[in-house]
Amino acid sequence: MARRRKGNPIDGIVILDKPQGLTSNAALQRVKRILNAAKAGHTGALDPLATGVLPLCFGEATKFSQYLLDADKEYVTVAKLGEKTSTADAEGEIVASSSVPESLDKFLIEAYLRQFRGELDQIPSMYSALKHQGTPLYKLARQGKTVERKPRKVTIFELEMLDWQSPWLTLRVKCSKGTYIRNLVEDIGDAIGCYAHVTLLRRTRSGPYKIEDAINLAQQQDSDEGQNLAETESVNLLLETSLLPVDTAVSGFPQIFLNQVQSDSLIHGQTVKMSPLENQGLLNIPLRLYREADNKFLGLGQIVDQSLLKSIRLISVSSS
Repeated sequence: MARRRKGNPIDGIVILDKPQGLTSNAALQRVKRILNAAKAGHTGALDPLATGVLPLCFGEATKFSQYLLDADKEYVTVAKLGEKTSTADAEGEIVASSSVPESLDKFLIEAYLRQFRGELDQIPSMYSALKHQGTPLYKLARQGKTVERKPRKVTIFELEMLDWQSPWLTLRVKCSKGTYIRNLVEDIGDAIGCYAHVTLLRRTRSGPYKIEDAINLAQQQDSDEGQNLAETESVNLLLETSLLPVDTAVSGFPQIFLNQVQSDSLIHGQTVKMSPLENQGLLNIPLRLYREADNKFLGLGQIVDQSLLKSIRLISVSSS
């Protein structure tokens, strides 16, 4: 019996510009197949309607995917005022209509937007990927079921009006993890005094990654007949120019460099004694660890008890 292929041990991050109509998992599986990668995971689902930045982690990078899940995001969205849909976006059926105030202009809209900046309570949509007793809410919603959802604290760091051509309102939103743009758009519509829903949603940034970093596979042909020319070219593109280093996922954390003895101790599960000068201002926060001899990224660590460095999450690396 032939052994099952396990794939190549590829480590790194691909920033995908997810096309519309494709689920995040389907996008992940497509790139995983193109790379023939052994291990992969994405860092927070985008709705099929949505496009834009979707970081895909491969190999050792999957160990740090949670930090990207927790990262701030940025979106550009187009809302249509005057219509409410069953899903709060263009994929749902129109369930109610209202007139858009004739007096509504950019100055009035800006006044309404002010109340949505800062910390907000949001009740997750029934069409979200959150789970209730193991079942995604959107599956329950499609069955006509509704369950109680607790409000969640989110933060809108920036909310900017990019354009207003009634009934179309274009917004840029920088927000904390777990923010539902559909909910935000509906709430803005309620504040204005008319219904609203999302017609376009594009993620332009996720953590340290922006849309300019992303590659577009929308033209890929998904063939089961082996690797065609387009796929071969994609492999070269992804591996040679688009596979980002693992440590870019945690680039926002401070870095420290360790000598060979310190590196070996951490790799073998031991703590490392640090001098006061080495840990100044770095107590109890995640730190990027590098081996100074070759600048090799080792993973994340944390200094505790004033002087002891312990590992949080290490990549698989030899001590030599």
